[in-house]
Amino acid sequence: MTAASNNGTGPLCLVTGATGYIGGRLVPELLDAGYRVRCLARSPERLRDHPWAGRAKVVRGDVTDPASVAAALDGVDVAYYLVHALGSGRDFEETDRRAARIFGTRAREAGVRRLVYLGGLTPAGVPARELSPHLRSRAEVGRILLDSGVPTAVLRAAVVIGSGSVSFEMLRHLTERLPVMVTPQWVHTRIQPVAVRDVLRALVGCAGMPEEVNRAFDIGGPEVLTYQEMMVRYAAVARLPRRVIMPVPVLTPRLSSHWVGLVTPVPASVARPLTESLRHEVVCREHDIARYVPDPPGHPIGFDEAVRLALKRVREADVATRWSSASVPGTPSEPLPTDPDWAGGSLYTDRRVRTVDASRESLWRVIEGIGGENGWYSFPLAWAVRGLLDRLVGGVGLRRGRRDAARLRAGDSLDFWRVEEIEPGRLLRLRAEMRLPGLAWLEMYAETDDAGRTWYRQRALFHPHGLLGHLYWWAVSPFHAVVFGGMARNIARTAARTAAAPNPPSALHIKGK
Repeated sequence: MTAASNNGTGPLCLVTGATGYIGGRLVPELLDAGYRVRCLARSPERLRDHPWAGRAKVVRGDVTDPASVAAALDGVDVAYYLVHALGSGRDFEETDRRAARIFGTRAREAGVRRLVYLGGLTPAGVPARELSPHLRSRAEVGRILLDSGVPTAVLRAAVVIGSGSVSFEMLRHLTERLPVMVTPQWVHTRIQPVAVRDVLRALVGCAGMPEEVNRAFDIGGPEVLTYQEMMVRYAAVARLPRRVIMPVPVLTPRLSSHWVGLVTPVPASVARPLTESLRHEVVCREHDIARYVPDPPGHPIGFDEAVRLALKRVREADVATRWSSASVPGTPSEPLPTDPDWAGGSLYTDRRVRTVDASRESLWRVIEGIGGENGWYSFPLAWAVRGLLDRLVGGVGLRRGRRDAARLRAGDSLDFWRVEEIEPGRLLRLRAEMRLPGLAWLEMYAETDDAGRTWYRQRALFHPHGLLGHLYWWAVSPFHAVVFGGMARNIARTAARTAAAPNPPSALHIKGK
């Protein structure tokens, strides 16, 4: 359990999935509405640096572990179930099914007053066997929770439009990067998008529903659009030239997911369940949620306004959470082995140390500004090729970028890394989320010695899995002098150069060599 206060006397809400896109935004909304909040997370440290961290309590656990779920639900009034396996592995539907049953059973035993689940909007009249596995599993989870014996509100949404959402990022990058598009046939599918603000408003409102309410609700915006119309409308709001869109029948959902993966920051492994879900029309059949959560003036928010609000957040670098806040399926999650006598097998290291003709504060600004548009300070072509290779094998690649151009927090995604640990002014530790035959970390330190000199210390670590892992390390080690050596040298030089400038730039304006 992390040390955190949980002020307030309101009902206690448990939020699962708080490290994800919706969960990370729901917590502060609940707190501001007067609820007490407890979060269940596999890696509580990833929530440590969120602005609301001191107001909520975080407990360690996993929805597939009955004991940790039971402990987390103790004394809870309302429990939010916001987790799912995004099409990861052949048995993801069974994992979703088992986790939902555990959660529903433990919630009933704990005397929880209400469950709230956010699922996907399913097409009318389409048999379950014809749905994408992603939508089918979400629908099944909703049914399991409704049958749990605990009053449950299941909210079903289609495309969520908000800064950092995976649907918005996919739409944004497709539209901005391709003035002329050869697109799959699903661009003609009718969709009812919904603004993230309306999703959060509905989720918070569900906590106060009468106990007799046990049903699903469709939630959507006021307009029904095709994906093609959404791209055209996005271009208009963003003041882009009109896009030319030419649908072709040969792009299957599988092929189009790779197409999306090449054009946008969304990897094919995440894009595929989304594109598969777009085969069928997803339009709300009712708006009964308004009986219990009335629409205030101006709501539900229209598509153009939702896009405008999202773009404003992006341009002002004020994105609270992103789709990449949650771990991408298939990526490693083990923390760095810190025990000096760790006996977990081989641990290869590459160490670089440089003196820096600048203050530690100047050096730290460069370290914290690394990645995204600022680059990696060494051999850009090598990084670009490594990112492309990662995407070709279904990885996340380099194009996830950063949530904030100048500041990092624990749990942030950073291209094909994730911030595992950050000690402001001293340490940045990144864990690799690229496809590798092992686990990898990159550490960067800013330090000052007794003589007042500033030192930059860098350490790359690799824990190989099997023979392939060892072969991988020895195959790439000849390039370490160029990649890691160049990185250390250029970070030190950039810190010295920017410190000597009349008006030292912020990390936002520092560019790598």
